[in-house]
Amino acid sequence: MRLLALSLLIITGFSSCSQPYEIDRQYVEAVITDLSSDDLKGRAVFTPEIDKAADYIANSFQVSGLQTLAGLAGYKQIFVLYSVKVKEANVVMDGEVLSADNFFLRMDDEFLNWTKDSDIIVATIGKEDNFREEMSRISRNDDDLLVIIDPVHADMFNRYKRFYSRGSNVFDLGKSRNLVFVNRAGDLPKDFTVEASATIEERHLTNVVATIPGKRTDEQVVFSAHYDHIGIRPTQDGDSIANGANDDASGVAAVLALGKYFAGQPQPERTLVFVAFTAEESGGYGSQYFSRQLDPDQIMAMFNIEMIGKPSKNGANTAWITGWDKSDFGELLQNSVEGSIYSFYPDPYPTQNLFYRSDNATLARLGVPAHSISTTQIDIDEDYHQVSDEVETLDLDHLTNTVKAIATGATEIISGESTPTRVDPTGL
Repeated sequence: MRLLALSLLIITGFSSCSQPYEIDRQYVEAVITDLSSDDLKGRAVFTPEIDKAADYIANSFQVSGLQTLAGLAGYKQIFVLYSVKVKEANVVMDGEVLSADNFFLRMDDEFLNWTKDSDIIVATIGKEDNFREEMSRISRNDDDLLVIIDPVHADMFNRYKRFYSRGSNVFDLGKSRNLVFVNRAGDLPKDFTVEASATIEERHLTNVVATIPGKRTDEQVVFSAHYDHIGIRPTQDGDSIANGANDDASGVAAVLALGKYFAGQPQPERTLVFVAFTAEESGGYGSQYFSRQLDPDQIMAMFNIEMIGKPSKNGANTAWITGWDKSDFGELLQNSVEGSIYSFYPDPYPTQNLFYRSDNATLARLGVPAHSISTTQIDIDEDYHQVSDEVETLDLDHLTNTVKAIATGATEIISGESTPTRVDPTGL
């Protein structure tokens, strides 16, 4: 990994300077270049390459002089995820044995055995229902569900069936929930049985976390980005590695630069936490696990940094913030950078529900003013989730200015002069 080693020398060299670190292009470019190199093969979860990326981030935290999070032996927050994949399944409704084409399951344990007398809620997605909205509601439900879906939604049913065929991932076997989806017309079944078995594989994932203890240990400000990406894709023009320079090596570079910057400042009033999440692209499991380790009431704000490598609709040196109306987080940031070259504004893509599509959503659902900061024009970006997402496609001056703006925008929140209003988790 020649390129990776070269840039680590650059990073180490920066740390040896007697002057406090000032956020600069050279550092963020070195980090993005390393994390999006072909050597890391797109940083897919459960690969040796993402483990190398985790080592790189942990080393960067150490070189910058950040401390480990309380309770961790090092910078790595390693956790177990159980992969549950359906092996055999039979569904019978009102005496009819359903074809495997007409149902799919999500299981949280090795066996499933339901009858009409089981404590199961039967739900429906009818002809007039919005399929995506109903599935979103189902995903937030904590109960075991039998979901009857009208055949008018057959196309979407089959798309979700293909997705669920990959299996489910759970933190605790037998403590999550089971879902059975059936493509069926007519009245709700008067009688049914569901019998299924699954294979279970224990897998390990890693967040990388560091901290700068503040004077107030019970008040924390989190800076985050995800370091995983989508790995190897179908070959395009001789290239098959989805390097993920913008998504989200750009965000990780920001987190590392911010950690390095604040480590050179006087002790902050509030404790700072810097985290690179795993598995954002696979269901947000890294942020879900992380949220279990901290008291959400002690997190004053979360700056989740996602795809900041390209100028936004409003031009260079501007960034948009998801969920602007969920708290006054965005207004506070904009007030802090007023008079500078930079500005923050609301997410211009409200129909894409981006507030719910990154790692901030997990903590927002716990009431934390947790928002994603981005700049990429997601509706027209041709490199998103493509093998073309390379460092050469980024505007590194704009990216560097964005990191500086986040540092400035966070100043009053870190000092305790400002505190964003809490997010109302109702309906999230």
